[in-house]
Amino acid sequence: MRVLLVIYDNKSFIHYFPIGMAYITAALKKEQIDVEIYNQDLHHFPDSHLEHYLNNHRFDVIGLSTIGGYYQYKKLLNISEAINRSKNRPYYILGGHGPAPEPEYFLRKTQADAIVIGEGEETILELLDAIANRKPLSGVQGIAFRQGNEVTVNPRRPLIQDIDSIPFPAYESFPVEYYRLIRLARAENTDFVMPILSGRGCTFKCNFCYRLDEGFRPRSNASIIAEIDLLTKRYGITYIAFGDELLMSSMDRTESLCKAFIQSNLKVKWNCNGRLNYAKPDLLKLMKKAGCVFINYGIEAFDDQILKNMNKALTTKQIVKGIEATLATGISPGLNIIFGNIGENRETLEKGVQFLLKYDDFAQMRTIRPVTAYPGSPLYYYAIEKGLLKDCQDFYENKHLNSDLLTINFTELSDREFHEALHDANSRLITNYHKAKLDFYLRQTDELYYNADASFRGYRQY
Repeated sequence: MRVLLVIYDNKSFIHYFPIGMAYITAALKKEQIDVEIYNQDLHHFPDSHLEHYLNNHRFDVIGLSTIGGYYQYKKLLNISEAINRSKNRPYYILGGHGPAPEPEYFLRKTQADAIVIGEGEETILELLDAIANRKPLSGVQGIAFRQGNEVTVNPRRPLIQDIDSIPFPAYESFPVEYYRLIRLARAENTDFVMPILSGRGCTFKCNFCYRLDEGFRPRSNASIIAEIDLLTKRYGITYIAFGDELLMSSMDRTESLCKAFIQSNLKVKWNCNGRLNYAKPDLLKLMKKAGCVFINYGIEAFDDQILKNMNKALTTKQIVKGIEATLATGISPGLNIIFGNIGENRETLEKGVQFLLKYDDFAQMRTIRPVTAYPGSPLYYYAIEKGLLKDCQDFYENKHLNSDLLTINFTELSDREFHEALHDANSRLITNYHKAKLDFYLRQTDELYYNADASFRGYRQY
């Protein structure tokens, strides 16, 4: 059986390594399945190129995975058209958090044959076996499948409990020399960056999150260190981006991992996603000693009632203490604020703006986006219940047209007032960020000409 996995182009100059597809590739290769990667991201092929590629190369199965999002949705439809037009159309499988919450809609809209729902490493192998040997698909857990216009959604597959049993991503099948050039916060020009996962899932249940898997399953320290060791020795990686939803799943787990890093003498810097209720001074100092340079915090709002409405399990007091402790340690904090959740108004937005202005260390430019009730999230079903949204088709075809524009209005502001409020907020944040950059360049200029700074190497955008 020959399998083609499509890595779509999101129009970035350097793309983030497709870690999910790399895990699937590793699972397929372990079973001696012939798998090829179609790197639209690297080559910027037009969508029509895939049709011609399929016409000239025979595959039994083609796979594509997307997250939720207006761009990803349109991209998925265009790629699906190319696949469906091809003369040698393979069996078409979808995956990812985008299609999984509403498989019936996506199967009919894309004319794909099946959708893998949830983790794919075990499901894809069983699905391919059923396809190859003409077994009933009704017996494959964790999929939805289409036969003509009839769609069947099978029971979910139990989560993989032993994450260490999953093979490392198949780095050798991907152009790592390309992906490692991505620039993240506090990465130097000489750094090579790659993401890895320290675990899967999250212990929290924010109302806007659309992940389907319950709980958190960590990898062992030894497994994580072994993968980092492989990346440093084989690909020269110097900066690890922990891409899982929450490395800081508890203080004990974070402390254990950091101590293992120090003991192993890893010579890498790293970032992660964190929780501010765990951002205590002693733990942060240990994280810095272990190489951490940036922690991305999901703050989302700076108002206690809105945080409760979001089911964020966080308070403004914890936020301030955690951010101040992070900055004091010398780690840059990622400050994420969204606007438009249940109960929000201009006052709650202004609190978020003032928070960003006060604590931003300019490691990244931060703006505020509207909250989006993606299919699968509690907020999505709340919108349907309240008559603010009809269904998945209404969401993607009529409502969610851009991530920076209002999708569903949960506030008492009119849509125009909502956008005016965000216009004012982001204008101030952008001005503040670029003023800091301007001040930096002007200080450089002073040092260059007044103090004959021979270390100056040109006006560069970092």
